[in-house]
Amino acid sequence: MSQECTNYEENLENCNCTYPGCPRKGNCCECIQYHLGRSELPACAFPDEVEQTYDRSFDKFIEVHS
Repeated sequence: MSQECTNYEENLENCNCTYPGCPRKGNCCECIQYHLGRSELPACAFPDEVEQTYDRSFDKFIEVHS
């Protein structure tokens, strides 16, 4: 069971994730764990236009930030 996030409301305001129905939205700890476990980065690591492609790979991150 996940622990309640004390920054949940603030996190929601700053979260740029557009994936519909994401159960981790606003809970950064769970989001980071989930994505790193899939060898990805969370939405917040990408500009909005890149996030919307749902390519959260390390390769895409390097491409965007090079």
